[in-house]
Amino acid sequence: MRIVLVGPPGAGKGTQATRLAEKLRIPHISTGDLFRANISRQTELGKLAKSYMDAGNLVPDQVTIAMAKDRMEQPDAEGGFLLDGFPRNVSQAEALDELLQTEDIKLDAVLDLEVPEEEVVKRIAGRRICRKDSSHVFHVSYSPPKKEGVCDVCGGELYQRDDDSEETVRKRLEVYHTQTEPIIDYYKAQGLVVTISSLGPVDEVTKRALEALKREDEGK
Repeated sequence: MRIVLVGPPGAGKGTQATRLAEKLRIPHISTGDLFRANISRQTELGKLAKSYMDAGNLVPDQVTIAMAKDRMEQPDAEGGFLLDGFPRNVSQAEALDELLQTEDIKLDAVLDLEVPEEEVVKRIAGRRICRKDSSHVFHVSYSPPKKEGVCDVCGGELYQRDDDSEETVRKRLEVYHTQTEPIIDYYKAQGLVVTISSLGPVDEVTKRALEALKREDEGK
């Protein structure tokens, strides 16, 4: 299957993308991974992207699209892929359509992870990270430490990252609503959107997504 995964910050896209790609046996292609891979390999696209990033500017759509094109042409993506973080806006979605048309292939589904805005704020703003080891992550509501402000694993201080503050989360949501959410209507016009709730246990959300994708595939 060829799938685009969309949803607001805090919807669990990264977690679900990894799980779904493994279950469906297709590569998980994320924008962040594309940038990191190209920059670390010092490809021409990587150097170009880094020049924009180092200057504090956004990487232009055409660079992101070129990276995605290169990745989708790799042998492991012949049978399908799951795109996470791309397309990020309607112009990227249109470019992706053009790209796929030249290869005579189509998307099978756009999986929309739906979550109430206040739940997004609660999920992200409640995160606490260990200063000694950032892989130790807690949540004030869902997985609180035994002692407030102290990491259960190593005793390090727990803190809230600046980009996890409520104010920053709400700004990120505004950007999502303005730039990314319109692609849902764009793909709805093509009959590709499958919307599921991302509330509940991770396993339950994965099961819900797989069932919805199966129904979509069988309905074609």
